[in-house]
Amino acid sequence: MKTKAAVLHGPTKVFSIEELELDEPKAGEVLVKMVATGICHSDWHFATGDHPARYPIVPGHEGAGIVEQVGPGVTEVQPGDHVLLTFIPPCGKCRWCLTGIPVLCDRGAQATIGAQLDGTFRLRTTDGQEVGQFAMIGCFSQYTVAPVDAIVKIDPDIPLDKACLVSCCVPTGVGAAAKRGEVRAGEVVAVFGLGGVGMNAVQGAALAGASKVIAVDVVDWKLEAAQEFGATHTINAKYDDPVQRILDLTNGVGADKTIVTIGHVEPEHIGIAYRATRKAGRCVVVGLAPIATDSMKVPPADLVLLGKEVVGTLYGHVNPRVDFPYLLQLYRAGRLKLDELVTQTYSLDQINQGYQDLLEGRVIRGVVLFE
Repeated sequence: MKTKAAVLHGPTKVFSIEELELDEPKAGEVLVKMVATGICHSDWHFATGDHPARYPIVPGHEGAGIVEQVGPGVTEVQPGDHVLLTFIPPCGKCRWCLTGIPVLCDRGAQATIGAQLDGTFRLRTTDGQEVGQFAMIGCFSQYTVAPVDAIVKIDPDIPLDKACLVSCCVPTGVGAAAKRGEVRAGEVVAVFGLGGVGMNAVQGAALAGASKVIAVDVVDWKLEAAQEFGATHTINAKYDDPVQRILDLTNGVGADKTIVTIGHVEPEHIGIAYRATRKAGRCVVVGLAPIATDSMKVPPADLVLLGKEVVGTLYGHVNPRVDFPYLLQLYRAGRLKLDELVTQTYSLDQINQGYQDLLEGRVIRGVVLFE
């Protein structure tokens, strides 16, 4: 069948909108008609070459859609089911899956290759060139074929143009605070960077009962919006020293937990968050740095003498099959904001404008809507 998709042919910083050929799902695979996909900074790393991939490739990993067809052996879903797609299709058998961290499944190593689990491709150009799908899902496409292990069925009453955010930015941010950050009631939390992930770290910290949630960014309107998501204090790092302000707000102690959710992390970003963290506190790094970056501004002696921690997290350390439905229940109950995250919607043809808006700080989250 034919599908229209946004394709990267290299680190060109430009998506090409093309008609591609898409194969039917094989055993253990599902064909999904996409309804909505969030525009995430992580995919942009392939557009810049900060993180290499096999090109050409269709990025996109924050998707929601409706099952169109299932391959042989698939019993978990059926045509008509509403689903989210997860960018790590857990095997359920490796050490990481069996110890409760399926987002670190060994299958994740295949994400940038673009082939399906059997090593073959489902997309190709009209002249026969194989096209990869990032994370085996490639959600910047009208239709996609994905492993059933990457499919999470959800209730049909949840609007898919909002639910798609629960495929990435919501669990990544909420999980960074509640799971990896282990925020406890009464703690002080500082979040650096207020994009889609950062705003969810703010509401994740608030949901966990933080007494102060300090939001740090350089865009005034985002700082104002952060208060709607639970921020109690805001700092514009263009005008104020965030470390000093956080120390002032905590009587010189520092934040219990700091969370770095900047979309393009530089070594000094981690250093700033680290200095704002109290003794024996935890700094959680969520945003991606370029693959070539091999250091961060953290004094090693401090780690020992002050007992601080710097930890990373992928996908907020969530379990998609458990936590996606849980987050949607919070949304249904009015305790988790999704609608307010969507600043702008785009057609697939407008995806380059969507990324320009993201890079220039004009959106919390942009969402591609498919016809």
